Amino acid sequence: MRRARSGHCATTVSAEQQPSRQMFPKMVPVVTQISRRPQCPLSGKLITQAGYLYDESMNDRIRHVSLSSVVLPLDHPVSDAKVLTGRQRPMTEIVLLFAEIATRDDQHGIGFSYSKRAGGPAQYAHAKEVADNLLGEDPSDIGRVYEKVLWAGASVGRSGVATQAIAAIDIALWDLKAKRAKLPLAKLLGAYRDSVRTYNTSGGFLHAPIEEVKERASKSLAAGIGGIKLKVGQPDSRMDLARVRAVRDHLGAGVPLMVDANQQWDRSTALRVGRALEEFDLVWIEEPLDAYDAEGHAHLAADLDTPIATGEMLTSVAEHVRLIDARAADILQPDAPRIGGITPFLRLAALADHHGLQVAPHFAMEIHLHLAAAYPREPWVEHFEWLDPLFNERLETVDGRMLVPDRPGLGFTTSEQREAWTVDSCEFGIR
Repeated sequence: MRRARSGHCATTVSAEQQPSRQMFPKMVPVVTQISRRPQCPLSGKLITQAGYLYDESMNDRIRHVSLSSVVLPLDHPVSDAKVLTGRQRPMTEIVLLFAEIATRDDQHGIGFSYSKRAGGPAQYAHAKEVADNLLGEDPSDIGRVYEKVLWAGASVGRSGVATQAIAAIDIALWDLKAKRAKLPLAKLLGAYRDSVRTYNTSGGFLHAPIEEVKERASKSLAAGIGGIKLKVGQPDSRMDLARVRAVRDHLGAGVPLMVDANQQWDRSTALRVGRALEEFDLVWIEEPLDAYDAEGHAHLAADLDTPIATGEMLTSVAEHVRLIDARAADILQPDAPRIGGITPFLRLAALADHHGLQVAPHFAMEIHLHLAAAYPREPWVEHFEWLDPLFNERLETVDGRMLVPDRPGLGFTTSEQREAWTVDSCEFGIR
């Protein structure tokens, strides 16, 4: 075995400290009796008296963790309402944190989180501080490992950058678990469907002239995407209404259409514009108010016929609970990389379903497609092609729906371009 090496932050492992099979013993679980039938004819695994398959890989251990920071440049600067109100600059890049996990038995998982405009270096730095807590752990114990890593960095909080940093690790563990089961992650989670309704957002940003928006909307529909989302929230709301009317007239009444104000309205503006938008039969109005204004969203949800969608900017389950308790949203939009990964997403999904809410997870379709497929109520998943250059595979869209890939795990491998855009990396443990 070789020691992990990196130009910047490889963890030094002395000969005395190197993990061995003695450090990672294959602990045999207590079973009543091993059946005299020595092996399952299909898998070759031992069978317990109770009928369960016994496989020594259940006692596998994490031996190696690698992290990398990747800067993906966008084709052109992207503007939404936050730019037009002067609160943010146009977005020119996305910074991703990739986590890759390997086990003693040579099983592998990969996950990622991301940041837009700010936070990428901080996510990477925090992940480096806590990643070595995975070494020697059973990768199947995802809940326990998640709590261990979360509390390892809890002095800086259990939301925000801290949870976004460990999200990549948690997602990698779930990818590994599904690959070991030789199942797509959606199937491992108990899928309700093999495809999910999908809508495109990337063609509807405010920097684009309306003719370009209409052209890209038509191309999205021709490519099998089911709905179109437009950015709104301009200082002059009449411009928003004109854009929505132009796209609705262009697409016709039968195409699902959504709008997103990116938190830029105050309560009175949201109510006024929301009422004006009702003639367009929208699927939802997204983030009309500040993400933390649960009370304001609740009033809008009660006063408007158009459903209210929000939640993408929240970074913990606890923050979403405030929305749910306040009845502040008809459609919840959690983001697994932002709230800490798949483990907290599943907790939140169970709560949302209990309260009868729809979900439309935000961004990161490579991850959220699987989670949406495993949600009881018919969801939506957001189509963004921005991350496509990072992966060798492409997700398929047919008849308005995104198809769950039949490949094990999340179903993607990273491209050579991802390597070219990597700006820093580090490793822990033994390769």
